[in-house]
Amino acid sequence: MYADFGAGQTGAPRPIPRMFATLASPAPVAGPFLALAVGVIFVVLAIARWKIHAFFALMLAAMLVGLVVALGGFGKLTLIDAIERPVAELGSAAGKIAFVIAMAAVIGECLTVSRGAERIVTWLLHLFKAQRAGAALVTAGFILGIPVFFDTVFLLLLPLARALAVKTGRDYTFYVLALCAGAVITHTTVPPTPGPLLVVEALNLDMGLVIVGGIACGILPAWGGLLVARWVNRRQPTVPPAMPGADMPVSTVPSPGLGISLTPVVLPLLMIAFASACAAFKPGWYGGDVALWVTFVGNKHVALFAGMVAALTLAVRHRGENGPKMGALLGMPLESAGAIILITSAGGAFGAMLREAGLAGAVSSLAEGRQLNYILLGWLLAAVLKMAQGSSTVAMITVSGMLMALVGGQGWGCHPFFVFLGIGYGSLFCSWMNDSGFWLVSRFCGWNERATLRSWTVLLTAISVIGLVETLILSVLF
Repeated sequence: MYADFGAGQTGAPRPIPRMFATLASPAPVAGPFLALAVGVIFVVLAIARWKIHAFFALMLAAMLVGLVVALGGFGKLTLIDAIERPVAELGSAAGKIAFVIAMAAVIGECLTVSRGAERIVTWLLHLFKAQRAGAALVTAGFILGIPVFFDTVFLLLLPLARALAVKTGRDYTFYVLALCAGAVITHTTVPPTPGPLLVVEALNLDMGLVIVGGIACGILPAWGGLLVARWVNRRQPTVPPAMPGADMPVSTVPSPGLGISLTPVVLPLLMIAFASACAAFKPGWYGGDVALWVTFVGNKHVALFAGMVAALTLAVRHRGENGPKMGALLGMPLESAGAIILITSAGGAFGAMLREAGLAGAVSSLAEGRQLNYILLGWLLAAVLKMAQGSSTVAMITVSGMLMALVGGQGWGCHPFFVFLGIGYGSLFCSWMNDSGFWLVSRFCGWNERATLRSWTVLLTAISVIGLVETLILSVLF
């Protein structure tokens, strides 16, 4: 048996032997699952065992899936397609998310260097009073985790947690875990952070719905995380370690006002949410040219650009940046965003190749007469991948591609927003030594591996389970 090689070439195609000819049966079920298993196992081994960068791991896995399909003969791919299609899908995915991630990175950098983020935290601490400092920290992490990457939020808020612990003489573990609880939730369930952004694109969800819904549904897990942090603190009290540079002079740059500090975060969220609300509820004035302008204002690129302009204005006004310094200010976050864009786009290519493998038809054949719970499946797959290779972002983008390939044209059995939440909360499950976040918390907090497992790992696992239970209940009610 033979398969065509070299689509689009002149002359007769060159035949190659089908190495998995038995999979090209009239009801190809084994082939798609073989492609899925090969791809997932390769991703896990490449990242966790062979220490290959996540971008190359995902791209090579996508090509490997294509080769299995081409050699198995249960799809329409040729050997050339197996290599070229992932590259094309990489560009397609990057075109959807690159600009958004780049702008979010700039917003986060500007909030940090202008001390705008610090101003927000100071206001929250004043609002909640000293007795509720934990609630202030979880709220600060929750808000700042929307446009700012987790590691930046953690490093930004950790000095405040240390200062509170030194002032009160206790509860250092509680303060650290409180800020972590808020930041990890929005990092995995609220765009425009990379993982949620890619899942939104993969599941074809409305951005405004996901932002508002992710924030609303994150309140209960954040509150639960605060309770878990208090519980862990009673069983494992710690003290802040001596930090190098603690005696260095504090920055003399004045803190900006609260309103201008909040604008880069709140403005894009309001613009997107307003357009989504108008589209959902269709008020009487909504139509014609008004509808066109509302859609324009609520476009994610327009909204994030407005937030970025507000953030740059904040940096210029309160640091007096000139042209050359502004160039450096834009360059630093774009360098870090570049790696995230590549990884996220490679995940999109991997998911596209799984769809090419025909997983939807295979699952439909096996699940005929049964109703799969895609929320639970998404959570479970994300949890397994998180434990296997460590990255929440990689787990989210891999599972979203897998689920889209599995569901095909079938229904989800619920609103896909709940599937999105299931994937996000699953990607937090059991963070341990293969997760960079684990070591970030361990080293900067002065905790050894055992202490970090009993605090950070317990916290994230609890939030993951609380989020799953909440999502399952909401999917039944709504």
